[in-house]
Amino acid sequence: MPILSTSTSAFYERARGDMKTLRSHAENLQKQLGSGQRLTRSSDNPVAASRLRGLARLEALSAIDTANADRASADLTLADAALSDIGDALVRAQELATQAASATLNDTQRKAIGEELAQIHATLFSLANARDSNGHALFGGETGGDAYALDGSGNALYVGTNATGSLPLGEGQSVPRAITGPQAFAFTDGGGSATDAMAVVKTLADALKGAAADPAGAARDALASLQSGLDTVTTAQTVVGTRLVWIDITDQRRIDLQELRSAEEAEIGDTDLALTIATLQETLTVLEASQASFTKLAGLSLFDQLR
Repeated sequence: MPILSTSTSAFYERARGDMKTLRSHAENLQKQLGSGQRLTRSSDNPVAASRLRGLARLEALSAIDTANADRASADLTLADAALSDIGDALVRAQELATQAASATLNDTQRKAIGEELAQIHATLFSLANARDSNGHALFGGETGGDAYALDGSGNALYVGTNATGSLPLGEGQSVPRAITGPQAFAFTDGGGSATDAMAVVKTLADALKGAAADPAGAARDALASLQSGLDTVTTAQTVVGTRLVWIDITDQRRIDLQELRSAEEAEIGDTDLALTIATLQETLTVLEASQASFTKLAGLSLFDQLR
């Protein structure tokens, strides 16, 4: 009788164990369908789980790089717009200088042109102190204040730093977020002296308003310097445009890598719905059959006699 009793107990224990395993497997499959994730625990597949963690870290770093690229793009776009306005102002200054150089104008007319040039100088000073997306000086390098300040005579002086900050774009790449004021305004005139566009405009404005004995000659002399200033602005715009293109290239590269990571994550960790549903149905069918078989076997007369 102890042998028979043990055999009966083993039968029930084995049946319960098999059905428990089937139920557990079915529950895991249902969790995978609900969450959309193949792995519910790292222990399910340690290698796959480790790779998924690595991909998640890369995705987090990519998000930081994307934010940096967005900021750099915003700042450079603002710089490009400001440089465009500066170029327009210098073109207008050239037109006024050409008019003032004409011998047909009288001193009163040249003084009126000088007043407009003074307004252009004020506009250039305002543009030189434009702000970036974080409210810092757009052309001030890494300074926290203005890029330019006026001295006692009304001359614009650069008070920013000599370098701009760079933002990392990922994979060891970085880009300067803007350009400095001297890169936008400063140049060497025909005589080899360092100057900048704002100084040229102010000097001409003062000359036309009576500070020069020969205002027409001052206007003629200023034309070459104004062209040099405009060339400097054009060069700065080219630099900014090149950096924006470089950001676009790195953005596309980052998007391509993100798509590859997403595809790998889906392959490793996402649930295969068709396969999982089919496996779940098969498991439930086997479980149902096992329960039915157990019920039928447990009800046989032989078992009744053994109890």
